[in-house]
Amino acid sequence: MIRRKPFDDDDENPDRWLVSYADFITLLFAFFVVMYSISSVNQGKYKQLTHSMGTAFTGNNSPMQLQSNNSAADSKLKGQSKSLIKPLPLTHLYNEKMRRERESMTNMGIGLSNTLAPLITAGKLQVVQNNRGIRIDIHDSLLFTPGSAEIAASATGLMNEIATVLKTNQRLIQVEGHTDNIPIHNATFFSNWELSAVRASSVVRMLSNASIAETRLSALGFGSAQPITENETPDGRAKNRRVSIMILYETQNQDDSSLEIIPTVSNSK
Repeated sequence: MIRRKPFDDDDENPDRWLVSYADFITLLFAFFVVMYSISSVNQGKYKQLTHSMGTAFTGNNSPMQLQSNNSAADSKLKGQSKSLIKPLPLTHLYNEKMRRERESMTNMGIGLSNTLAPLITAGKLQVVQNNRGIRIDIHDSLLFTPGSAEIAASATGLMNEIATVLKTNQRLIQVEGHTDNIPIHNATFFSNWELSAVRASSVVRMLSNASIAETRLSALGFGSAQPITENETPDGRAKNRRVSIMILYETQNQDDSSLEIIPTVSNSK
């Protein structure tokens, strides 16, 4: 019986893995060479490459022509960079506009204070400046009889003086009617809301008759919802019964805050 030769599973070339390893190292080396060439650009070789590509596409192999084109492009870019004008920030323009608006309104408020100085001193009228504009608070006793919305004849001179100042500009005017917290209910006015609204409308009608454009005018009735002082005393209720004429800024959606009493400027020496 012939004995079978034992199976030999050894590889004839045990170092075959070195071939794959060498290929891997070669690819890794090529990768780092490419990365290095990208990170450090040789200006001379870059210009030569640019010239070669320009020659291939244009057929012009003159290096002087290419250099002149590059110089022209560089000078054009420099000229554009020098011609840029740095614009003013929008916030600066807005703040400057608001400064001029506030200064103009302050001058108007001082003029009204000087014109109405006797009534301001007597406590019948007040001129204040806030974030909405100039507000003229007029005591209701100067304009109406108690419980009425018809403007008294004695108030014509006062309203004409105010209208003369308001006609010097084109700002919007909002007339607001206010009452105290004592309810009213009669055949003419169901509540303080109607009384305050009709009083504001009466003042608007008088301003319109004084040649102020109707497009500038509006009327609001607040009833007793916006008192300027307490309603527990007769003096406090009297102050809350008023008509306010608001001379508005161009931007109208602002809060009533930071009240500033407009001083009376005396022209006497």
